[in-house]
Amino acid sequence: KLNTLITIEKDIRQSSKVIEKSIRQSYRQSEAFAQLISLVRFDAPLPPTRNWAASPDLLLTLHHHAHTSSPQVVLDLGSGLSTLILAKSAPAARIVSVDNSPEFAAKTTRILRSHNITNVDLRVAPLNAHSSGVDWYQSSALAGIDEIDLLFIDGPPGSKNPHARHPAFDECLHLLSPRAIVIIDDIGRDGERELAQKFADALPNHTLEFLDHEKGTAVLLPR
Repeated sequence: KLNTLITIEKDIRQSSKVIEKSIRQSYRQSEAFAQLISLVRFDAPLPPTRNWAASPDLLLTLHHHAHTSSPQVVLDLGSGLSTLILAKSAPAARIVSVDNSPEFAAKTTRILRSHNITNVDLRVAPLNAHSSGVDWYQSSALAGIDEIDLLFIDGPPGSKNPHARHPAFDECLHLLSPRAIVIIDDIGRDGERELAQKFADALPNHTLEFLDHEKGTAVLLPR
């Protein structure tokens, strides 16, 4: 009976830790979202920031760097709420957003229209076999893009293949401007963390920082 009670107590403690962590995370996201809506003027309601959508802490980071660095060219790999935040935060920039899903691209288009966004070139690019051995956006997706000042990597979907987003290194590195900022979502996963390190190794004049966000974020900044 004593062993049973000890086991129950351990289970309760473990459950309490999980609940406490969840509450703390929810509070942090609420803080970030409150700051975001106070800093950015929105013209229509926002979609939920849960599940597949970018988390508020990441969106706040995107806003900060897009707003303060005044980029001329922004590449957004994986469309969604992040596209809206980038467009709002850098209204003078040319923003190219790439998505492999016509369904998600259509949703993003509706969001952008509802907020009167006109500086986004949204491209639907099916996934094709890449020389790296994984599927990535078809080559025409990056046509006419160079001197990227802000690169945000949140696609294609990487939950099933840890290297799904690695072709971004081969395809985008030579397109970056010297002052480029690179932001990568989902650093809580090994594949994205490895991708961030690859960029860091190839950009010796940049610093790499891992942010303790809900899903983990990597930010590479010019020194």
